[in-house]
Amino acid sequence: MVVVKSVNKTPGPGFKDYLCRMTTESIEKFFESQTIPANKSIRIDFKKRNAILGVIVRGNDYEDLKSKNFWRVVMQSNFETWERSRSVDVAKIYSGSEFTRLSIVANTEMV
Repeated sequence: MVVVKSVNKTPGPGFKDYLCRMTTESIEKFFESQTIPANKSIRIDFKKRNAILGVIVRGNDYEDLKSKNFWRVVMQSNFETWERSRSVDVAKIYSGSEFTRLSIVANTEMV
């Protein structure tokens, strides 16, 4: 006797999270299609943490980080320091796979 188990064809709870992850290509496409004025920032929404306002900056290791879907972000609170020093020490590195959405907002906006 052969017993056939039914197979649940609906994706599990982790499937939606997988679809929400941003790839290097989707992040690059956002930057290619957007111009970010000086009075605006990028709002980065994450899966498991609060959103942040900042800008993604290019350091000497930009291409290497991008190939691994990591991004160097200067948060809005550190803009003045970044403008003066241009030091990558002001930035933090975030994984693009944790991003769920990117949008351009005024520098003063934050939820």
